[in-house]
Amino acid sequence: MVDSLGSRLKFAVVAPSTNTSVQPEYDDMRPRNVTNHFCRIPIPDTRVSTDEGFLEMLQNIRDATLDSIDVAMSMEPGALIMGMSAETFWDGAEGAARLQARVLERTKGVPVIMGSTAVDAALKAYGGVKKIGVVTPYMPVGDAQVRKFFEDLGYDVVNLVGLKSPSPMLIAHESPQTLKRAAIEVSDGVDAVVQCGTNLAFGKVAAMAEFWLEKPVVAINTATYWHALRTMGIPDKVDGYGSLLLDY
Repeated sequence: MVDSLGSRLKFAVVAPSTNTSVQPEYDDMRPRNVTNHFCRIPIPDTRVSTDEGFLEMLQNIRDATLDSIDVAMSMEPGALIMGMSAETFWDGAEGAARLQARVLERTKGVPVIMGSTAVDAALKAYGGVKKIGVVTPYMPVGDAQVRKFFEDLGYDVVNLVGLKSPSPMLIAHESPQTLKRAAIEVSDGVDAVVQCGTNLAFGKVAAMAEFWLEKPVVAINTATYWHALRTMGIPDKVDGYGSLLLDY
C-alpha cells in the first residue's frame, strides 16, 4: 500500500538498534516518492573480542528479529528489507533460503530483500564475476559463514579481511581510511570486491574504490537497496553510490 509521501513505494526496514549506517545510506539512495520506514531490532551493544562474543551478539539479533518484523509490517509496506547482514549469510546458501522462507511466512508473502542474496544478484548483474575479495567487520566465525555462502554459489573467495570490530555499534566507527585499505588488501587477483556488514559505512567508499581499482566494488547496503528497488520495478538511477545504481 502506498501513501501521500510514498506514492510509488513504501519500504519497511528492520535493522539492529546498534546500527547507525544503514538508515542514512538507504535514505541517501532513496528515489523520489519512495519512503523508508525503519523498525529497530533491540539488542545490547555486546562487546565482541572473540568468536563466542560474536555468536552472543548474533543470538541477540535472532531473538528479537521476528517481533520487529511484526511491528514493521503494521504500516503495510510494499516490501520488507532486512537491514542486517551476518544472519543472512549463516549456514550458507541453504541457510539463506531457509531464512528467506521463514521471513516470507511472517510477512504473509510481502517481498523480502536480504543482503546476501542481493549481493549475489549484483555480482550476476555485472557478469563474469568468479573470483571475489571480501571485507567484513566480523570475527573469524562470521567470516567462515560469509565464505561458505559465496562458495556454495560457486564463487572463489580469493581474499578475505575481517576487521574484528569490537562491538556491533562500533562497526560504524571504522574510518573511511580503514575501509579503503581493506578494499585494496582484498583486491589483488579478483574480479570484484564485496563488502559485508550493514553497519560499515562503505557505500561511498565503494563508489570511489571502483575508480581506482577499476573493477566492481559491491557494498552490501548499496546492493540491498538496489535489489529492493529493481525487484519492485523502480528503475531510477541514483548518483554517488557507484556503478550498480547508475548502470544496472
